[in-house]
Amino acid sequence: MPPEPRRRPSRRRLGTLAAALAVFAGALTGSPTAAVPAPADRAAAPAATAPGSVPEDLRDPRDLGAHVFRGRAFDTCHTPSRAAMSAWRASPYRAVGVYFAGRGRACAEQPNLTASWLRDVHRTGWRVLPLYVGSQSPCVTAGNKHHVRIDPARPRGQARAEARDAVHSARALGMAARSAVYLDIEHFRGPTACERTTLAYIRAWNKEVRRLGWFPGLYSSANSGIRVIEQARRAGLDGLPSMIWVARWRTGPSLYGEPRVDPAAWRPHRRLHQYAGMVAERHGGKRMVIDRNVVDAPVAIMGPRT
Repeated sequence: MPPEPRRRPSRRRLGTLAAALAVFAGALTGSPTAAVPAPADRAAAPAATAPGSVPEDLRDPRDLGAHVFRGRAFDTCHTPSRAAMSAWRASPYRAVGVYFAGRGRACAEQPNLTASWLRDVHRTGWRVLPLYVGSQSPCVTAGNKHHVRIDPARPRGQARAEARDAVHSARALGMAARSAVYLDIEHFRGPTACERTTLAYIRAWNKEVRRLGWFPGLYSSANSGIRVIEQARRAGLDGLPSMIWVARWRTGPSLYGEPRVDPAAWRPHRRLHQYAGMVAERHGGKRMVIDRNVVDAPVAIMGPRT
């Protein structure tokens, strides 16, 4: 939310106030690397909670070592071939979502997904959004996810173990610390107890990924996971994701138009919107069925070749 109105400070408080304003202004600066259709993109970010300090969740992620991409992205269940990625350089997309690990992946077999594939596509100008599909909400609606539901007796321990698996798997593919890793929580619907369990899992996963030096993000439906995490933010809870990836289809691309989320929150460079799903497109002679996204958020960082 915006900073509260302040009375004119006394002379002995001017130094402290000036320092706080300088830090706050720094969190709002930064030049985008590509145009994004987000008319509200210049709205004010939330203020710091104490003079002279900016909590991690409010700072520009680039100041913390993140690499930010701004533009269009697509994701598809199976990692595309090198030939398809080369052909799709003719498309409007410049980033790709990759389902790189997790026991809940619909497409567990990923023959194209290797460390060399990641290096090659990155070298040719693509940026990668790594998606981890781990355990799912106890009240997940998709029938094909029922076998990977969160254990209500130990959501935090399960989340921490899967967070470590996510980071280990990302490292094995050549990604480096300060990369983004997005937790995929599919749509769920159920009683309050289910929402509490799901939130406990998400928060514990975020905390562990962040402790390991990576940026945790959350991909979920606007009406389930995103709604729950936004409620947690408004309640002042910790363990929030660094970025939110809002799935709301059959609408135009809009980073800051989601009605479930405060337009002043999750800034700067901390939002993605999946605005269409399961659409067929052809570019450079290659056809793929994809989901469409608009992005202003951290991506994978490729480490040195080993």
